[in-house]
Parts: sequence; C-alpha cells; structure tokens
Amino acid sequence: MRALLWLLTLAALAVGLALAARYNDGYVLLVLPPWRVELSLNLLILLQLAGFTLLYLFVRVVSHTLGLPQAVREYRARRRRGQAERALGDAVRFSFEGRYGHALKSAASAHGAGYAPALSALVAARAAHALRDSERESEWLRRAAQYELDDGTTRNARLMTDAELNLDAHRYADALGALDVLAAGGQRHIAALRLALRAQRALGDWREVLRLVRQLEKHRGLSAEQAAPLRMRAYQEILRSLSLDAGAMVAYWGEIPAAERHAPRLVAEAARLLIAAEDCLNAQRIIEDALEEEWDSSLLAVYAECRKGDVLGRIAQAEDWLKQQPRDAQLLLALGRLCRQQQLWGKAQSYLEASLSIEPTRLAHLELGEMFDRLDRVDDANRHYRAAASM
Repeated sequence: MRALLWLLTLAALAVGLALAARYNDGYVLLVLPPWRVELSLNLLILLQLAGFTLLYLFVRVVSHTLGLPQAVREYRARRRRGQAERALGDAVRFSFEGRYGHALKSAASAHGAGYAPALSALVAARAAHALRDSERESEWLRRAAQYELDDGTTRNARLMTDAELNLDAHRYADALGALDVLAAGGQRHIAALRLALRAQRALGDWREVLRLVRQLEKHRGLSAEQAAPLRMRAYQEILRSLSLDAGAMVAYWGEIPAAERHAPRLVAEAARLLIAAEDCLNAQRIIEDALEEEWDSSLLAVYAECRKGDVLGRIAQAEDWLKQQPRDAQLLLALGRLCRQQQLWGKAQSYLEASLSIEPTRLAHLELGEMFDRLDRVDDANRHYRAAASM
C-alpha cells in the first residue's frame, strides 16, 4: 500500500512538472566570447539537477571509500564483541551444567576479549573453585578486584563471591572479612546475612548467630520453622559456654524471651547444666515455671535428677501435680525416684510400681531393683534387674 501511494505521488509530480514546463517559454543565454550558447530554461534546470545528483553521488562514493578502514575496524569490533558475549553466555551455561572446565575456558575467552572483564573474572573464579584449583581461583579474584577500580558496579558481586568461595573452603575468618567490608559499604542484604550465619555457626559465635537469626527472621530471610531450631541451638550453646558459672547461667536465662524460655528442650538443657553446677534450686525453679506454663512429662526426669537442695519441697510439688495428672507414668516415676532419695522406701515402691502398671520402663525397673538391692531383698531386686535387661 505504501509503495502504491509513492508511485501515485511521483506520477502526479511528473505530470505537474511536464505541464509547468510546457508553458515555460523562458531561455538562458550564456556568453563566453567568442562563444555563446542559448538554452531553454527547462533544459538548464534539468542539467543542474543532473549535475547536482552526479556530484552528490561522487562525494558519497569518495566518503564511503575513505571510511572503509574505520568501517572494517568497527565491523571486526562488533564481531569480537558478539563472540565475547556468546563466550560469557556459554561460560554461565556451562557453569550451571556443571561443566566447569568449559566454563573456565569460555570465561577466560570473554575476559581476554575485554567484554565485561570483572564479571567474566568472577565466573572464571567460581569455575576454578569448583575444579578445586585454588591458584587459578585466587588469580581470577585478583583480576576481578583490579577491574573494580574502573567499574565499581561489580564490587559487591566480587565480595559476595569471595565470601561464598571462602565459606565453601572452610576459610570462615576470610569469609567474614569480605562480608564485613560489604557491610561497611551499607550493603547488608539477606544473602550476605545468610553467609554470615553459616560462618558464625562454624566458628561457634552463638551470640552472633542468635542476632543474625533474629535479623533474618525479621526480614523474612528465614521462616519461623527454620529460625526456631537455630535459636534453640544458639541458646543451648550459650548456656553450655556458661556452665562453669551458675550465676551467669541464671542471669542469661532471664534475658531469654519468655515465649522461648519455656521450650521443653531448652528448659531440660538449662536444668541439667544448673544441676551439674550444683545449683539445684534454680534448676527446680525453671522446671516448675515451665510446667506451670505448659505440661510436659519429659521434664520430670530432669526434675528428679538433682539430689541436693529442697528434695522434700520437690516431692510436695510433684504430689500436687499428681492430683491433676494421676495417670502420668513419668510423674509417678519421678516421685518414686525423689522418695527413694529421701529413703521413703514405702512411698518410693508404691510410686514406682504405679508407674510400671501404667507404662513399663527400663528406668523404673532399675530404680526398683537398686532399691530392693539396698534393702537386701535380693529376689525382688533380681526380678526387676532381669525385667530391665529384657527391655
């Protein structure tokens, strides 16, 4: 349709020019003694148009000829750039495919062509790391750092790559060094926090782990299900690091948020550590607080482990719980163990046998066997020892 419109326009223009020339009777006289030339005005106009066209074409040919070397250079540069782009794309693809030797070769080719040299160097460094070639890995990371001076946009990528590769190689201090430099520039995003969490867990800095877990959970870098076991592990490790100082353990226990302080596994760990530090009073208190908050029979085994402090008070407390939980085998077993500690033989036997009637356990048989052994009731002791051994 467009060609047809142009054809009609040119035809109309030709007709118009022909009609205008028909009624143009003008002429032009050119005199150059001893010659003179007389031309019609229409012919002169045609000659001028033809001359201008020929001159324009001649200038274009000369200009194109003079520009050929530059055009050839630009063509070759475009071809090299296209080859380098394909090489970098191939390097990334080979890296995802796990063909790290090919990835390293293609990335080196792109880098040699000068295309995205910092990015190409980072891809090559990752490929060398996957090949366990630490020498070439260091060399490519050094080259990536050199090109940062001209292209600051790759700085964060280089630091993240450096941190990740150091983590994989178990160079945790070096990884944290790169992440600290990244953080100093105001770049503390979720991926960096995750890497820092891995490094701090490996180094055993559990207070920092706890801080990072809270940050990641706040910024949705960890789900609640992922964060909970990490927090529990951090609390346990911190408490273990304070296990020689019962006062420090109790002080830190007060710093733990109440919602997390009543987790049964954490309470059991803290109570055992306090018992080992001979602070049965605080061990008793934290277990009682947790059971008041939510009943969990697994804590009762720890409750009966401490042999010092107010044992009678623990017996009284456990008997109060028994009114609310009369069929709890673990509670009956704990009462039996506590009564045995106080040499309340009759009550101990009654509670332990009641526990066995609800849920036979090896520990209950052993407790009865040891108690009967002490009371010189050899046959009864042997019967419970055999029952414990068979379980």
